[in-house]
Amino acid sequence: MEMFLVLGAILAGLGVILGAFGAHALKDKFASPHYAAIWETAVQYQMYHALGIMGLGILSNEALLGSSSLLSWAVYLMFTGIVFFSGSLYVLAVTGVKKLGAITPIGGMLFIVAWVLVIIAVLS
Repeated sequence: MEMFLVLGAILAGLGVILGAFGAHALKDKFASPHYAAIWETAVQYQMYHALGIMGLGILSNEALLGSSSLLSWAVYLMFTGIVFFSGSLYVLAVTGVKKLGAITPIGGMLFIVAWVLVIIAVLS
């Protein structure tokens, strides 16, 4: 769907912006290189799943798999996963609040479920 392509492109663009922001504006603000690496991980997973969302937009084309509720759910789960996984890591990297680490695995599980839904949609 067109909406998925737009959403994925927005998230990918934000990933580039956040990556550059972390590498330049925040470079000297991180408490340690460990937190810079956490920021990088957040950017990487945001970008992977932004591209995944765009790929699902392409797969949702009628000529390929067509509109599928499984693919739609996969997009929603990837988006929510970015918010939970990458979002919690961004905040952790800047604040050092370790309790946010408890939220990160929720995002990871959402990513996993999303990819399982993609597999099911492709095979069915």
